[in-house]
Amino acid sequence: MAARRLSSLLSRSLSVSGSASLLLSRGTTSCHGRSISRFSTASVAEELITPPVQITYTQNLINGQFVDAASGKNFPTYDPRTGEVIAHVAEGDAEDINRAVAAARKAFDEGPWPKMTAYERSRILLRFADLVEKNTEELAALESWNNGKPYEQAAQAELPMLARLFRYYAGWADKIHGLTVPADGDYHVQTLHEPIGVAGQIIPWNFPLLMFAWKVGPALACGNTVVLKTAEQTPLTALYAAKLFHEAGLPPGVLNIVSGFGPTAGAALASHMDVDKLAFTGSTDTGKIVLELAARSNLKPVTLELGGKSPFIVCEDADIDRAVELAHFALFFNQGQCCCAGSRTYVHERIYDEFIEKSKARATRRVVGDPFKKGVEQGPQIDAEQFDKVLRYIRSGIQSNATLECGGDRLGSKGYFIQPTVFSNVQDDMLIAKDEIFGPVQSILKFKDIDDVIRRANTTRYGLAAGVFTRSLDTANTLTRALRAGTIWVNCFDVFDAAIPFGGYKMSGIGREKGIYSLHNYLQVKAVVTPLKKAAWL
Repeated sequence: MAARRLSSLLSRSLSVSGSASLLLSRGTTSCHGRSISRFSTASVAEELITPPVQITYTQNLINGQFVDAASGKNFPTYDPRTGEVIAHVAEGDAEDINRAVAAARKAFDEGPWPKMTAYERSRILLRFADLVEKNTEELAALESWNNGKPYEQAAQAELPMLARLFRYYAGWADKIHGLTVPADGDYHVQTLHEPIGVAGQIIPWNFPLLMFAWKVGPALACGNTVVLKTAEQTPLTALYAAKLFHEAGLPPGVLNIVSGFGPTAGAALASHMDVDKLAFTGSTDTGKIVLELAARSNLKPVTLELGGKSPFIVCEDADIDRAVELAHFALFFNQGQCCCAGSRTYVHERIYDEFIEKSKARATRRVVGDPFKKGVEQGPQIDAEQFDKVLRYIRSGIQSNATLECGGDRLGSKGYFIQPTVFSNVQDDMLIAKDEIFGPVQSILKFKDIDDVIRRANTTRYGLAAGVFTRSLDTANTLTRALRAGTIWVNCFDVFDAAIPFGGYKMSGIGREKGIYSLHNYLQVKAVVTPLKKAAWL
């Protein structure tokens, strides 16, 4: 049920109802007191709702205890609705990483976690999932407050998936096993699938809780211990979730959380000689640095989930109204801050003009404002740096002679809100068609035929995802096999299920998250060979 609920909330498979109405059909909570007008500066200028949660956990979690940073330093974390400080968080650096890794190593080498039965580990993961559901409002409020995403999205889509993911991995915990292998000769051969040890994990700011689950879930299910560095923009929910994990019975040192910055805490974790495996989600450029640090230290294996510039292909036979709604969702979901966003919308030339007019109309109807208000589809960008970056790309699009159909500027005078922006007449060599903008900017390009769009869609350094919208099974089959990307959504987009693997081709990453494939990242395979004497059979 949880997977089906999430698919209905996070995808728009042939639905024209719009993201706000579909989310609203799931009900609201008491903190959503007022609805707002659409796409207007007034919507942003209204009085902001006070988030219904207290910030309690701001220290690093090391060896089961919340502690100050070794340096005594703190750093501010902000409310992107206003740019104002909402809390000061312990600023971890190399010494804090050292302490966290030491705790994780001791918990792995000497503690009860890897020596528990797999069933006992699964029960702890299940208890954690139950606690997530009991604390959904608090977690969703923290996620929205610190990140800027709509509360309804966090509470009704992302928190149910958080619980679902950990239940999924709890189910795997006691089903991880090796094989008995036939060999040439009198030998008994078996393989053991062993936990890899101490896993270092670095998560991004766009989906803090879901990325926490994608990383921590498989690592713990396999019996590893974890040192996780949060994004400096969004440290709050991982700390709260870690508290719930200990309430669920997780032994000290198994999960350690350090908040801090990439050049200090992140670099220390990536290059640490006692970390056995590293997982990173973030930009491609940072991923290169992480990979180099891992290689230069102890050659630890690395999983990377990196950037994207995903094509969304609307074929000639498409139902235009449905295609417009789905393409809109594919780009604007989560303020456009999604690595797999359908950020290159390719539309067949015969339906291009009509598609442009309807996409413009849909963007101008988008509800932008305080993410705690009922019916809001789009909150602010994460911070001033991302806000300025998106506006620079919009200016670049205008200077490159793309046609600005709507939007193109900030919304309101406070916080990091940007108007939903649509460009038409976009060419492949423009920066807005090549670079990962990570914001609410839809670039719509025209194509002539299938061969043309395949060639152009694949002409990118990225290969994370793609969308195909067509009524023809033959066309769908042609495109799904020709597009060089890790996930192809056909007549849907952003369908995330715990069992569906996710990862990229080319410079979009290494390895896969979620599903059975994610377990491989956190296991070592050991072959054990024993001679047989007078074997009755071989």
